[in-house]
Amino acid sequence: MIVVHHLNNSRSQRVLWLLEELGLDYEIVRYQRDPQTMLAPPALKAIHPLGKSPVITDGDVVVAESGAIAEYLIDTYGNGRLIPPAGTEDRRRWTYFLHYAEGSAMAPLLMKLIFDRVESSPAPFFVKPIAKGIAAKVKGSYIQPQIAMHLDYLEAELGQREWFAGNAFSAADIQMSFPLEAAAARAGLDASRPQLTAFLKRIHSRPAFQRALERGGPYELLK
Repeated sequence: MIVVHHLNNSRSQRVLWLLEELGLDYEIVRYQRDPQTMLAPPALKAIHPLGKSPVITDGDVVVAESGAIAEYLIDTYGNGRLIPPAGTEDRRRWTYFLHYAEGSAMAPLLMKLIFDRVESSPAPFFVKPIAKGIAAKVKGSYIQPQIAMHLDYLEAELGQREWFAGNAFSAADIQMSFPLEAAAARAGLDASRPQLTAFLKRIHSRPAFQRALERGGPYELLK
């Protein structure tokens, strides 16, 4: 039995979605973030040494990292579903976006989250203006332009085809959901980029996406 070690409000939500799209049976073991640090609990280290989510177990097999989990599930249980045929341009795009989602897209979004917290975190009165000034400078000169560049790139990609790997929905779209939901929640993705906005509406309306939300519980990125 596949077991998803599911951390609230995390990338593991899209693992549940992939499992629902594939129609696979699975169990969920739930973990809650520390309300102060927002980090995963130490109990996850019993499953994988890094103590991060997502991670799945499938019998004796332990797989961590969203992209690796997607590839494992597609290779093991997909039977050709949610992946373009080998040797095609769509397959190359599939592989690219499966890894781009975490390798390139998430980096500036994570930096923005960190520097937002630097700006809002309590600090001594004589330190606070300096910390806020540094955070604002880094965000304005580097982070926000990087996010805008990635969003412009992705908007253009979806202007050429309906889905990221081609004209058929695939696991690459599931993988891309998290950075785009994060961008919509906290990094300025809005109706000014109609292709990306329409993509989010399409994925959120999928029955498997809705079933994954029901199984996974509250998912704050959608607020």
